[in-house]
Amino acid sequence: MKFIHLSDLHIGKRVNEFSMLEEQRYILLKILEIIEEEKPDAVLIAGDVYDKSQPSGEAVKLLDEFIFRLSNMPLSAFIISGNHDSAERLAFGSRIMEKANIFISPVYDGNVQKHTLDDEWGEVNIFMLPFIKPVNVRQAFPEEEINSYTDAITTAISKMDVDESKRNIILSHQFVTGAIKCDSEEISLGGTDNVDVSAYDKFDYVALGHIHSPQKLIRDTVRYSGTPLKYSFSECRHKKSVTVVEMGEKGDVQIRLIPLVPRRDLVEIEGKYDELMSKDFYDKLNHKEDYYHITLTDENDVVDALSKLRCVYTNIMKLDYNNTRTRNALTVEKAENVKDKSPLEIFEELYCKQNGSEMGEEQTRYMQNVIENIWEGEQ
Repeated sequence: MKFIHLSDLHIGKRVNEFSMLEEQRYILLKILEIIEEEKPDAVLIAGDVYDKSQPSGEAVKLLDEFIFRLSNMPLSAFIISGNHDSAERLAFGSRIMEKANIFISPVYDGNVQKHTLDDEWGEVNIFMLPFIKPVNVRQAFPEEEINSYTDAITTAISKMDVDESKRNIILSHQFVTGAIKCDSEEISLGGTDNVDVSAYDKFDYVALGHIHSPQKLIRDTVRYSGTPLKYSFSECRHKKSVTVVEMGEKGDVQIRLIPLVPRRDLVEIEGKYDELMSKDFYDKLNHKEDYYHITLTDENDVVDALSKLRCVYTNIMKLDYNNTRTRNALTVEKAENVKDKSPLEIFEELYCKQNGSEMGEEQTRYMQNVIENIWEGEQ
């Protein structure tokens, strides 16, 4: 039996105020092409379908197009809600969709949906556990002692009808201890939302969502599929992919990844303004329309740099400087012996601490004139 594992579509996402909807439409079409070619028995989507609990009309329309295309294929689709989704909104119309073999997890109330598929080796049971917090499980099972996310997941799974003699798959949207994180994920400080991987020991394959980098945990069959697109520059070196799971008899699970190539990538470049604006440098870039994070290394700020750079790098998302000033001016210490220093000496000390270098002669003369004019005005 073959499955396609996806997660964290984040439909409607904005990155540095740029809408990703067109990029998402492009990559979802590529995913549909992969599905048509691979001909899986089921598609597993492990949460964060939308980027917001109240998605825009455009985001809802895009998901509707994707689900409609899936419903016309000879397969089943299983979708759970993530921490970015509203479980209630995502599950709207789910009972109608079941007629087209599109199954969406309802709001968690202690009952977890199980669906069974059959092949030549017997049953494969698919359990759909949406994103949950300890409070959700405590409300469903007040008699249980639940103090952590691991307790919550362990309790929720213990209440499922899992026959370990058969092949079992779970969709779950949680942060499993040991996963490699990046800046675009919402993870609790101090790891309070960690779930120990042992909580999933009953399952032959664990289709995880929540972490944006595709990866396995402890064993090949506990996996994050990752996002289909890069959603922050901390992900710019990620290799995005679709996870293909082929399950034979009990204990036989084969995994492979099919790369996803975006229409526009997220790229970081660094250098002096004149260098980056030169034709030679620009001509070496493979994809001119990519989304850029540019870091200028000029010691002096370039006037209106963002607008000027955007004339060449149309989709520049972010501009930074990396120079003596930015490296050394993170904090400014309190000046010492202020009473014994002139205003110019105090300012020179401040300038040096902010910029990591002494004031030049022209700057000193300018500042001296400013100070004298202020003092004359007060007199």
